[in-house]
Amino acid sequence: MSHTTPPPQPSMEQFLAGARACIPVAISVAAYGMVWGMLARSAGLSLIEVMMMSGLVFAGSAQFVALDLWTATPATLPIGPLVLAALIVNLRYLLLTATLRPLYPPGKLGRGALSMYLVTDENWVMTVAAMARGGGSVAFLMGGGVLAWISWMSTNLIGYGLGSTIDDPARWGLDFAFTATFLALLLGMWKGRGDILPWLVAALAAILTAQHVDGSWHILVGGIAGSLAGAILDTRKEATARVHVS
Repeated sequence: MSHTTPPPQPSMEQFLAGARACIPVAISVAAYGMVWGMLARSAGLSLIEVMMMSGLVFAGSAQFVALDLWTATPATLPIGPLVLAALIVNLRYLLLTATLRPLYPPGKLGRGALSMYLVTDENWVMTVAAMARGGGSVAFLMGGGVLAWISWMSTNLIGYGLGSTIDDPARWGLDFAFTATFLALLLGMWKGRGDILPWLVAALAAILTAQHVDGSWHILVGGIAGSLAGAILDTRKEATARVHVS
Protein backbone atom coordinates (compact mmCIF):
# COMPACT_ATOMS: atom_id res chain seq x y z
CA MET A 1 0.00 0.00 0.00
CA SER A 2 1.54 3.29 -1.06
CA HIS A 3 1.55 6.42 1.04
CA THR A 4 1.15 9.79 -0.58
CA THR A 5 2.60 12.95 0.88
CA PRO A 6 -0.11 15.53 1.61
CA PRO A 7 0.14 18.59 -0.61
CA PRO A 8 1.73 21.66 0.98
CA GLN A 9 -0.58 24.32 2.32
CA PRO A 10 -0.95 27.52 0.28
CA SER A 11 1.32 30.37 1.32
CA MET A 12 -1.52 32.47 2.71
CA GLU A 13 -2.71 29.63 4.92
CA GLN A 14 0.83 29.15 6.18
CA PHE A 15 1.17 32.90 6.78
CA LEU A 16 -2.04 32.98 8.82
CA ALA A 17 -1.01 29.83 10.71
CA GLY A 18 2.26 31.49 11.69
CA ALA A 19 0.42 34.61 12.82
CA ARG A 20 -2.01 32.57 14.92
CA ALA A 21 0.84 30.65 16.54
CA CYS A 22 2.47 33.94 17.57
CA ILE A 23 -0.61 35.62 19.09
CA PRO A 24 0.65 34.98 22.67
CA VAL A 25 4.02 36.37 21.56
CA ALA A 26 2.37 39.50 20.20
CA ILE A 27 0.70 40.09 23.56
CA SER A 28 4.01 39.92 25.43
CA VAL A 29 5.66 42.12 22.79
CA ALA A 30 2.89 44.66 23.31
CA ALA A 31 3.57 44.79 27.04
CA TYR A 32 7.23 45.76 26.86
CA GLY A 33 6.75 47.65 23.58
CA MET A 34 4.53 50.10 25.42
CA VAL A 35 7.10 50.46 28.20
CA TRP A 36 9.86 51.07 25.65
CA GLY A 37 7.81 53.83 24.02
CA MET A 38 7.29 55.59 27.36
CA LEU A 39 10.95 55.29 28.35
CA ALA A 40 12.08 56.48 24.92
CA ARG A 41 10.07 59.65 25.34
CA SER A 42 11.47 60.23 28.80
CA ALA A 43 14.98 59.74 27.38
CA GLY A 44 14.40 62.62 24.98
CA LEU A 45 13.74 60.78 21.71
CA SER A 46 11.36 62.43 19.27
CA LEU A 47 8.44 60.56 17.73
CA ILE A 48 10.30 60.32 14.42
CA GLU A 49 13.39 58.91 16.16
CA VAL A 50 11.26 56.35 17.99
CA MET A 51 9.54 55.19 14.81
CA MET A 52 12.77 55.07 12.81
CA MET A 53 14.61 53.08 15.48
CA SER A 54 11.78 50.60 15.96
CA GLY A 55 11.02 50.35 12.26
CA LEU A 56 14.60 49.90 11.10
CA VAL A 57 16.17 48.01 14.01
CA PHE A 58 13.19 45.93 15.24
CA ALA A 59 15.13 44.26 18.04
CA GLY A 60 13.68 44.86 21.49
CA SER A 61 16.68 43.80 23.57
CA ALA A 62 19.10 45.86 21.47
CA GLN A 63 16.79 48.85 21.61
CA PHE A 64 16.60 48.69 25.40
CA VAL A 65 20.40 48.65 25.51
CA ALA A 66 20.58 51.57 23.08
CA LEU A 67 18.09 53.53 25.15
CA ASP A 68 20.17 53.00 28.26
CA LEU A 69 23.15 54.51 26.41
CA TRP A 70 21.15 57.32 24.83
CA THR A 71 21.81 60.94 25.80
CA ALA A 72 19.64 63.95 25.06
CA THR A 73 22.64 65.91 23.73
CA PRO A 74 23.68 64.69 20.24
CA ALA A 75 27.29 65.79 20.75
CA THR A 76 27.66 63.45 23.73
CA LEU A 77 25.85 60.47 22.20
CA PRO A 78 28.22 57.45 22.38
CA ILE A 79 27.70 56.22 18.81
CA GLY A 80 30.53 53.67 18.85
CA PRO A 81 29.60 51.97 22.13
CA LEU A 82 25.91 52.11 21.19
CA VAL A 83 26.44 50.34 17.87
CA LEU A 84 28.83 47.81 19.40
CA ALA A 85 26.43 47.04 22.25
CA ALA A 86 23.57 46.44 19.81
CA LEU A 87 25.85 44.21 17.72
CA ILE A 88 26.84 42.09 20.71
CA VAL A 89 23.25 41.69 21.87
CA ASN A 90 22.12 40.61 18.38
CA LEU A 91 25.00 38.27 17.54
CA ARG A 92 22.81 35.32 18.50
CA TYR A 93 20.78 35.88 15.33
CA LEU A 94 23.72 34.65 13.24
CA LEU A 95 23.15 31.21 14.72
CA LEU A 96 19.36 31.39 14.89
CA THR A 97 18.83 32.42 11.28
CA ALA A 98 21.37 29.89 10.00
CA THR A 99 19.04 27.11 11.12
CA LEU A 100 16.35 28.48 8.79
CA ARG A 101 18.45 27.90 5.66
CA PRO A 102 16.53 24.69 4.69
CA LEU A 103 13.38 26.77 4.17
CA TYR A 104 14.92 28.67 1.26
CA PRO A 105 15.59 27.14 -2.15
CA PRO A 106 19.04 27.47 -3.74
CA GLY A 107 19.67 30.79 -5.46
CA LYS A 108 17.33 32.74 -3.16
CA LEU A 109 19.97 33.98 -0.73
CA GLY A 110 19.16 37.66 -1.29
CA ARG A 111 15.45 37.23 -0.61
CA GLY A 112 16.21 35.06 2.38
CA ALA A 113 18.59 37.62 3.86
CA LEU A 114 16.00 40.38 3.52
CA SER A 115 13.31 38.29 5.20
CA MET A 116 15.59 37.78 8.23
CA TYR A 117 14.59 41.30 9.25
CA LEU A 118 11.32 39.88 10.56
CA VAL A 119 12.92 37.06 12.57
CA THR A 120 12.51 37.32 16.33
CA ASP A 121 13.42 34.83 19.04
CA GLU A 122 9.77 33.88 19.36
CA ASN A 123 8.71 33.31 15.75
CA TRP A 124 12.04 31.52 15.19
CA VAL A 125 11.13 29.06 17.97
CA MET A 126 7.65 28.53 16.51
CA THR A 127 9.04 27.95 13.02
CA VAL A 128 11.79 25.55 14.13
CA ALA A 129 9.18 23.58 16.09
CA ALA A 130 7.01 23.41 12.98
CA MET A 131 10.02 22.26 10.93
CA ALA A 132 10.66 19.48 13.45
CA ARG A 133 7.10 18.27 12.88
CA GLY A 134 7.69 18.17 9.14
CA GLY A 135 6.09 21.55 8.46
CA GLY A 136 7.24 25.12 8.64
CA SER A 137 7.77 27.47 5.75
CA VAL A 138 8.94 30.95 4.89
CA ALA A 139 5.30 32.08 4.89
CA PHE A 140 4.80 30.63 8.40
CA LEU A 141 7.91 32.47 9.61
CA MET A 142 6.77 35.73 8.02
CA GLY A 143 3.28 35.45 9.49
CA GLY A 144 4.62 35.46 13.04
CA GLY A 145 7.19 38.13 12.21
CA VAL A 146 4.67 40.52 10.69
CA LEU A 147 2.33 40.16 13.66
CA ALA A 148 5.20 40.83 16.10
CA TRP A 149 6.31 43.86 14.05
CA ILE A 150 2.81 45.36 14.04
CA SER A 151 2.47 44.77 17.78
CA TRP A 152 5.89 46.33 18.48
CA MET A 153 5.37 49.41 16.31
CA SER A 154 1.82 50.15 17.44
CA THR A 155 2.57 49.78 21.16
CA ASN A 156 5.69 51.93 20.81
CA LEU A 157 3.38 54.65 19.49
CA ILE A 158 0.88 54.14 22.30
CA GLY A 159 3.63 54.13 24.91
CA TYR A 160 5.14 57.29 23.47
CA GLY A 161 1.75 58.99 23.70
CA LEU A 162 1.23 57.83 27.28
CA GLY A 163 4.71 59.08 28.14
CA SER A 164 3.44 62.65 27.97
CA THR A 165 1.22 61.94 30.99
CA ILE A 166 4.01 60.36 33.07
CA ASP A 167 6.57 62.96 34.07
CA ASP A 168 8.61 60.60 36.27
CA PRO A 169 8.79 56.96 35.04
CA ALA A 170 10.73 55.96 38.17
CA ARG A 171 7.71 56.84 40.28
CA TRP A 172 5.76 54.07 38.57
CA GLY A 173 8.65 51.63 38.58
CA LEU A 174 9.13 51.89 34.82
CA ASP A 175 12.83 52.54 35.26
CA PHE A 176 13.05 48.88 36.30
CA ALA A 177 11.92 47.86 32.81
CA PHE A 178 15.53 47.54 31.61
CA THR A 179 16.38 45.14 34.42
CA ALA A 180 13.13 43.21 34.11
CA THR A 181 13.54 42.83 30.35
CA PHE A 182 17.02 41.40 30.61
CA LEU A 183 16.10 39.13 33.51
CA ALA A 184 13.37 37.68 31.30
CA LEU A 185 15.83 37.28 28.43
CA LEU A 186 18.32 35.54 30.70
CA LEU A 187 15.72 33.10 31.97
CA GLY A 188 14.71 32.35 28.39
CA MET A 189 18.31 31.68 27.37
CA TRP A 190 19.19 29.48 30.37
CA LYS A 191 20.37 26.09 29.10
CA GLY A 192 21.84 24.56 32.23
CA ARG A 193 24.71 24.77 34.70
CA GLY A 194 27.18 25.37 31.88
CA ASP A 195 25.84 28.94 31.62
CA ILE A 196 26.76 29.81 35.20
CA LEU A 197 30.45 30.60 34.60
CA PRO A 198 29.98 32.91 31.56
CA TRP A 199 27.16 34.73 33.35
CA LEU A 200 29.26 35.21 36.48
CA VAL A 201 32.20 36.49 34.42
CA ALA A 202 29.93 38.93 32.58
CA ALA A 203 28.34 40.16 35.82
CA LEU A 204 31.65 40.65 37.63
CA ALA A 205 33.23 42.39 34.65
CA ALA A 206 30.24 44.73 34.34
CA ILE A 207 30.21 45.52 38.08
CA LEU A 208 33.94 46.24 38.22
CA THR A 209 33.76 48.41 35.10
CA ALA A 210 30.78 50.37 36.43
CA GLN A 211 32.70 51.09 39.64
CA HIS A 212 35.86 52.34 37.94
CA VAL A 213 34.83 53.69 34.51
CA ASP A 214 32.34 56.48 33.91
CA GLY A 215 29.55 56.07 31.38
CA SER A 216 27.88 52.90 30.15
CA TRP A 217 31.00 50.95 29.21
CA HIS A 218 30.04 48.27 31.72
CA ILE A 219 27.44 46.99 29.24
CA LEU A 220 30.05 46.41 26.56
CA VAL A 221 32.72 45.03 28.88
CA GLY A 222 30.28 42.63 30.54
CA GLY A 223 28.95 41.39 27.21
CA ILE A 224 32.39 40.86 25.70
CA ALA A 225 33.81 39.20 28.82
CA GLY A 226 30.86 36.84 29.13
CA SER A 227 30.99 35.95 25.43
CA LEU A 228 34.71 35.20 25.60
CA ALA A 229 34.24 33.07 28.71
CA GLY A 230 31.47 31.11 27.01
CA ALA A 231 33.55 30.61 23.85
CA ILE A 232 36.57 29.40 25.83
CA LEU A 233 34.38 27.04 27.85
CA ASP A 234 32.79 25.58 24.71
CA THR A 235 36.21 25.13 23.07
CA ARG A 236 37.54 23.23 26.08
CA LYS A 237 34.44 21.01 26.14
CA GLU A 238 34.86 20.17 22.46
CA ALA A 239 38.56 19.41 22.93
CA THR A 240 37.78 17.13 25.88
CA ALA A 241 35.08 15.35 23.90
CA ARG A 242 37.50 14.70 21.01
CA VAL A 243 40.08 13.26 23.40
CA HIS A 244 37.53 10.85 24.87
CA VAL A 245 36.36 9.77 21.41
CA SER A 246 39.89 9.12 20.20
